[in-house]
Order: sequence, then C-alpha cells, then structure tokens
Amino acid sequence: DEELKQLLQSCEAYTEEQLNQRPADGGWSALQVMHHLILAEGGSLGYVRKKLGSKPELNRAGPGAFFRSAMLKVFLTLPKKYKAPKVVGDDMLPERSAFSDTQAEWLKVRQDLRDFLAALPDDHFHMEIYKHPRAGRMSLLGMMRFFRTHQQRHAGQIERTLAEASK
Repeated sequence: DEELKQLLQSCEAYTEEQLNQRPADGGWSALQVMHHLILAEGGSLGYVRKKLGSKPELNRAGPGAFFRSAMLKVFLTLPKKYKAPKVVGDDMLPERSAFSDTQAEWLKVRQDLRDFLAALPDDHFHMEIYKHPRAGRMSLLGMMRFFRTHQQRHAGQIERTLAEASK
C-alpha cells in the first residue's frame, strides 16, 4: 500500500494528457497500465471470493505452491515483455481515463482486499486458494507477493512511459 501511495503521488505531477499518452512503441499509457493492475487485483479478489463462497475443500500450500510463487516473482523481475491474459489485456483497457477516477478505483479495490483479508481465518493464508492464470495454484500469501512484484514491475513501466510523455 505504501508503494501504491508513492506511485499515485508521483503521477499527480503529470497532466491528464501525459498520463493518457501511449509510448512511441505503441505500449500502454500510464493510466492503461494502472487499469491493468486494477483489473488483475480486482479479478484475483473476485476469484478468491467466489472460490471461498462455494466452501471448497482446501489443500495446504506446499513446496509446489511456494515454487510457483517464487518462479512467478523471478519471471516478473526479468526485463522481458509478456502478453497479458485477455481478461486484463488490451481489449479490457480504456483508451482514455481520468487520473482521479483511476486512483479512486484502485484505492477502492485495495480497501476491499484489505477488508476481505482481515475477515479471513489465519489458516486460510497458507492454503492453495488463489490460482494465477499462468503460474497456477498458490496461497493467499503467494497472491500478495504476486501483487507486489506485479505492481513494482509496472511502476517501472509507468515511470518510463511518463518520462517519454514529458519530453
């Protein structure tokens, strides 16, 4: 949350035009990157809510889940482009948006996530509840590690995009 706060504060120095400007290589604008992150976090929360709502039999996250989480972190720190899953990709991102609306939406998703996690029993954090679209099943702790690494990866993308937009 602190990293998100810093990212959002740094974006306040830019105009709506700069925040909506796509880079020369045709990538996402800073606000599109933010919407991608909102969709990823909100979709993940929705998945976990739905899964737990059906009262499934949960398996304890073992070495495999930890390995998948660790490998996901490694892949996200590599300087390689990955195609986003369709549910959080190009077709789902607005062409233009307002920073204030985007910020409010992201902060709402984060608050919903905090509220949801705070209400869960402690043992749920070590169960295979979350399913990443590419890495597979992992614990809620693995999901949170993914959120952080994913946000850090895209914060760099946002910084590069805004540096280009402010030239």
